[in-house]
Amino acid sequence: MTDQPDVLWFEAVKRTHVGLVGGKNSSLGEMVQTLSGKGVRVPPGFATTASAYWRYVEANGLRQVISDHLDEMAAGKKSLAETGQAIRTAFLHGEWPEDTAATIFTSYKELGKRAGRSELDVAVRSSATAEDLPDASFAGQQETFLNIRGERALLDACRRCYASLFTDRAISYRQVKGFDHLQVALSIGVQQMVRSDIGGSGVMFSIDTETGFDKVVRIDAAWGLGENVVQGAVDPDAYQVFKPLLADESLLPIVEKTLGEKAIKMIYATGDEPTKNVPTSRAERAAFVLSDQEIVLLARWATTIEAHYGCPMDMEWAKDGDSGDIFIVQARPETVQSRREANTFKAYRVLEKGKILTTGLSIGGAITAGRVCLIEDVRDIDKFVDGSILVTGITDPDWVPIMKRAAAIITDHGGRTSHAAIVSRELGLTAVVGTGNATHVLHTDQEVTVSCAEGDQGFVYEGTAKFEVDELDLSSLPGTRTKVMLNLANPAAAFNWWQVPADGVGLARMEFVVTNQVRVHPMALVRYDSLKDEAAKAEIDAITVNYDDKTEYFIDTLSRGLARIAAVVHPKPVIIRMSDFKTNEYAGLVGGREFEPDEENPMIGFRGASRYYSPRYREGFALECRAIQRLRNEMGFKNVVVMIPFCRSVKEADKVLKVMVENGLRRGEDGLEVYVMCEIPSNVILADAFARRFDGFSIGSNDLTQLTLGVDRDSEELAGLFDEQDEAVEWMISSVIGAAHKAGAKIGLCGQAPSDHPEFARFLVGCGINSISVTPDSFFAVKRHVAEAEADEPGLKQA
Repeated sequence: MTDQPDVLWFEAVKRTHVGLVGGKNSSLGEMVQTLSGKGVRVPPGFATTASAYWRYVEANGLRQVISDHLDEMAAGKKSLAETGQAIRTAFLHGEWPEDTAATIFTSYKELGKRAGRSELDVAVRSSATAEDLPDASFAGQQETFLNIRGERALLDACRRCYASLFTDRAISYRQVKGFDHLQVALSIGVQQMVRSDIGGSGVMFSIDTETGFDKVVRIDAAWGLGENVVQGAVDPDAYQVFKPLLADESLLPIVEKTLGEKAIKMIYATGDEPTKNVPTSRAERAAFVLSDQEIVLLARWATTIEAHYGCPMDMEWAKDGDSGDIFIVQARPETVQSRREANTFKAYRVLEKGKILTTGLSIGGAITAGRVCLIEDVRDIDKFVDGSILVTGITDPDWVPIMKRAAAIITDHGGRTSHAAIVSRELGLTAVVGTGNATHVLHTDQEVTVSCAEGDQGFVYEGTAKFEVDELDLSSLPGTRTKVMLNLANPAAAFNWWQVPADGVGLARMEFVVTNQVRVHPMALVRYDSLKDEAAKAEIDAITVNYDDKTEYFIDTLSRGLARIAAVVHPKPVIIRMSDFKTNEYAGLVGGREFEPDEENPMIGFRGASRYYSPRYREGFALECRAIQRLRNEMGFKNVVVMIPFCRSVKEADKVLKVMVENGLRRGEDGLEVYVMCEIPSNVILADAFARRFDGFSIGSNDLTQLTLGVDRDSEELAGLFDEQDEAVEWMISSVIGAAHKAGAKIGLCGQAPSDHPEFARFLVGCGINSISVTPDSFFAVKRHVAEAEADEPGLKQA
């Protein structure tokens, strides 16, 4: 390597130069060369080469030093900590070869000249020649030094980068991965600092880090320099953007926007330490780091970088507080989700569980039970019991030696792109990060279950929960003429099902999103000023803190929640049922009691379509319509179909459709389809009239059975009479399917019965139903039942 130059400018480096300047720097050079012309901004800089590293090693006789200390460790004469300390000390006491030092300083002065500053502040980043490989990311193994200024400080930071090649965690990681310590060199990237100390920074992935869903970009953001996000020292803002709709610059397809606590930020400092952490202001904690336009800009860059590299990418970005410009400061291949087996689907289900002890962000998608081992300080890691569930405040690379011996990880702090999250994914561990209180509520030897199989939120349950795991080969699923779709309600868990080969979403329940994400009664937002419940008013103030217009909170939150469901199967249809709360359920929302009547039988009371044109709720329904408008027109999810529930009569249908038009939703306009639930006998009796007003029907078999047989489905006394396969119910279903086909309308069924009863699936296929929509855990069974039924009736045709 000694015939190579000591320094190369980024514009002279390509991604094929990993052996020369390491994975990080070769990627920076690649982007400067090829992506600058596509609008991706990368701070200018240069890289020292592997040759410069070996020259430093040879000039200070370090090869023998390294070899001797590693041999002593292998022989059991020295511990890992002693070995690492001795090698690092030797590096730090080394002297620079004069020509190498002169070349680095000359390049530094040239970088300052290009930036128009004499003593430029720079970021000094380590880039090992064995990092960012497909099966080994080496995330956080070597050091980065920020706000470095002047010749002496630069050379000292470079020396410390070299030493960081032999931190305890780096030595340990190379041993685990089978890399020869004396075959790995270190390059140093010297980049113009982005003034993110007075701006913001974070991490970005071009794939969902938990589920592997490849159609979203995930962005984490915090105030100040980016080290806090990477280390998990802050709970950052979290954004997700749907990639397929980014090509249309008129759209803002942001499907998640969660405000993080962002309690501290890293800024420039003076003296021996170039950076320090300070508390964020109340205003900073309450504000998003990025605007919607900046979120989408970063997401577009992520797709550009991913397309160029041909694989999912892990990137770091920084926003300059002076200029407002955003830069990509690192990009490397994502090494976990992109390597998973594409045709294998593993689904976890909690069957019985103890009380919730704490919650946080779920990492990994699995479930693990075991004993807690609480360790608050890295100096105590020798007390860790192998196979335990590690509980701690935060992790950094020093924790890796015990993380790889843990059954699961629970931390107080950190986001989805924190060190704990990244390493847990790479090690295949279940983790719940950012709980806020795990080290306070959990204790060593406590039996707990860590569940990351229930969506974005991870749960720590008391005791050992009962759960089951289904592992399915997706390539073995049969094809069917009858569409098999999913019932989805929880946006937080929607991405778990992206691999399921569904024909769309047959039922997305709006009320679930309102209950779990919006939480506030829409009329309490519309009539906020006249709200009498002061406690509810105070709670609404806290929930809507970032919204001057309270109703905008409802529209924004509802549309984003529904967007996550719409994204999973895009561009296949997603049928969203407008809210179908019963009055007692609506009253349970924040501020809801002032707007809901007391009813003896809410099941057949003021629910569904009757609410939408009523003075009691009409303004609330208008907010629902505006959320659908935003979802389709501003975010771009044209695959969304609207469905009206519990529509008792044709006259009621006309009233609802009129109100929808008044609120910007006209059937047929811009491809909008409107369906109606078939769950009341009148829907069957007047199916032809309903078909003239709607594009399709969805049979709600539970309510249709209840109202056909006059049986309360929740009555224990009448449980034996509730039967979706009763001949009267089947007559209803068969009749409405025939009427729908005759009228040229689509018709499907959403319910559990086809999964529980193969013969019911056979009955529906025999009637010629267009689609069957089931819960995700029932999908595979129903798909097979439908395929078997179709095989028995090969001549079956559908309208």
